[in-house]
Amino acid sequence: MNLRRLKYFVKIVDIGSLTQAAEVLHIAQPALSQQVATLEGEMDQQLLIRTKRGVTPTEAGKILYAHARAILRQCEQAQLAVNNVGQTLGGQVSIGLAPGTAASSIMMPLLQAVRSSLPDVQIFLHENSGGILNEKLLSGQLDMAVLYDKAPVARIISQPLLKEDLYLVGSGDSPGKHIDLAAVAEMNLFLPRDYSAVRKRVDEAFSLRRLTTKVVGEIESLTTMTAAIASGMGVTVLPESAARSLVASCNGWMARMTAPSLTLPLSLNLSARLPLTPQSQAVKEILMSLVLHPMVESRELQLVG
Repeated sequence: MNLRRLKYFVKIVDIGSLTQAAEVLHIAQPALSQQVATLEGEMDQQLLIRTKRGVTPTEAGKILYAHARAILRQCEQAQLAVNNVGQTLGGQVSIGLAPGTAASSIMMPLLQAVRSSLPDVQIFLHENSGGILNEKLLSGQLDMAVLYDKAPVARIISQPLLKEDLYLVGSGDSPGKHIDLAAVAEMNLFLPRDYSAVRKRVDEAFSLRRLTTKVVGEIESLTTMTAAIASGMGVTVLPESAARSLVASCNGWMARMTAPSLTLPLSLNLSARLPLTPQSQAVKEILMSLVLHPMVESRELQLVG
């Protein structure tokens, strides 16, 4: 396989159009099509499906795309590692964040610390769900990700960071600083979909207590969730960092879940296949130092281990 052909293929899939990819790559479209045909010949597989709307990868194309991104990423890392010998660390470090995590409280101190000690390093922050963040780690689009992640994921190294308590959040009359799970079962709940870490933890706790949740709506957007809670139509369950943010936005209240107490582990995830670049390793060390010497305001965050 030719690295240039792989780079062309990745760009075509990213853009979804041969014509536009040819313009970006500054190559004639017939020549680009020939490069794809040659790659398909080497793979002995059709890699792209051509339609009036553009191109999409076949199943074989999707597999090659994931490997190609990883290969190109490793080539870039090798080049950077060689270039950085004896030089000041520079380049971009991509970090994924799950929405509403305690990581958001750590990011500003991290940006400040990186700017101070690694002025030539640029931080790229990407917020998305845990599943998508892990996919981007595996494809080499992210260097690391901070997310709630209980179950092991193939080819992902997960390093525990913090445990964060779950809180009930609502508006109107407050039940106090703590609330029993049985009392929560009597309330109308707004929760995320069942693939989210928070929802899985809540469902697990209710199941163990043989309680049934009264879910009146499933909401992904924090903005929509804030409006729903402010309306008084129901309550929600969030990690403490996200709970504090929502309470401040809707002038509501938060009560720690008890009997049992519910926590979620916050982890730093890395690809097991792709080594960190020198600048990514340096940023990771700064991030870990901030966790070991927390700069977040919460007293409830507990170090794991």
